Amino acid sequence: MTDSVIDVQGRNLKLSNLEKVLYPAAGFTKKDVIDYYVRIAPAIIPHLAGRALTRKRYPDGVEGEPFFEKNAPMHRPDWVKTAPIWSGRNRRTVHYVLADDLATLVWLANLAALELHPSLALAEDITCPTEMVFDLDPGPPASIVQCCQVGLWLREIFEHFGLQSFPKTSGSKGLQIYVPLNTPTTYEATKLFSHALAQLLEHDHKELVLSEMSRQARTGKVFVDWSQNDEHKTTVAVYSLRARERPTVSTPVKWEEVERAHKKRDPGLLVFEAGQVVGRFDKMGDLFAPMLELKQRLPDLRKTGAAAAVAEPIEIAAQAEESHTEKRRRTRGK
Repeated sequence: MTDSVIDVQGRNLKLSNLEKVLYPAAGFTKKDVIDYYVRIAPAIIPHLAGRALTRKRYPDGVEGEPFFEKNAPMHRPDWVKTAPIWSGRNRRTVHYVLADDLATLVWLANLAALELHPSLALAEDITCPTEMVFDLDPGPPASIVQCCQVGLWLREIFEHFGLQSFPKTSGSKGLQIYVPLNTPTTYEATKLFSHALAQLLEHDHKELVLSEMSRQARTGKVFVDWSQNDEHKTTVAVYSLRARERPTVSTPVKWEEVERAHKKRDPGLLVFEAGQVVGRFDKMGDLFAPMLELKQRLPDLRKTGAAAAVAEPIEIAAQAEESHTEKRRRTRGK
């Protein structure tokens, strides 16, 4: 296996096992993984910078046993930045890696951290999400084509409230819709809002949409996972590789591409591998750039013209969240 020492922006990095195949079906090696992250670095680093990063590592490739890693490893270089964040669940401080620069990104790629999962909030203000996400997950035989339909319905709702939204593929089988906020808010607010909209979609489109996880009812439907809007959860980063059979990527797409895939009913139109994503970035730039700076505020649904349509879902969502919070309190008290 090939090892080498390289200089990355003044940082010395030892790279190991470069010829190790991490995606056997594609013959995609660790060297290819590192090369991808170097080439896509100008696009992905702004979306990772300053955010607590959970890594999903595949030391034996995508067919081997992976593991999630939150705490920065003890053997990290001293120049790798970390953010100490208290974990109430684990009752300890977790030192998360901050992938703020190219050297750190290459170091992570060399550790076979194929998937990068950042927080929805910046580490410096971990209780204030800068964005809201809806993870659309299809239950077979439904595919990303059905997710496109649900995503387009979501876009209509957001437009009603004067909000812009941005789609990306999950890099797996679903679609994810993001709403940039970059204004003061809380996870309680984003979770309540997203839960209400998921229930509204389910109410209006029972034949296709689920707002709560139900394995029995998943067949042929799209689960709108609003629960990702939580301080303790992460969603795969835009431009992150995924551990699928081939090196697919969570790829930002245009709404026109979502419409086209839905119209043609062709899931393949929204599958992109590493090389294609670099080419798209070179040609289109970062389609997710507005996520970094676009300032939007969540509306108070009770005070808008849509109050009648969403009042019941909001109340149900609020009651469900209060019930869940109370259950957690009782569990802690035992």
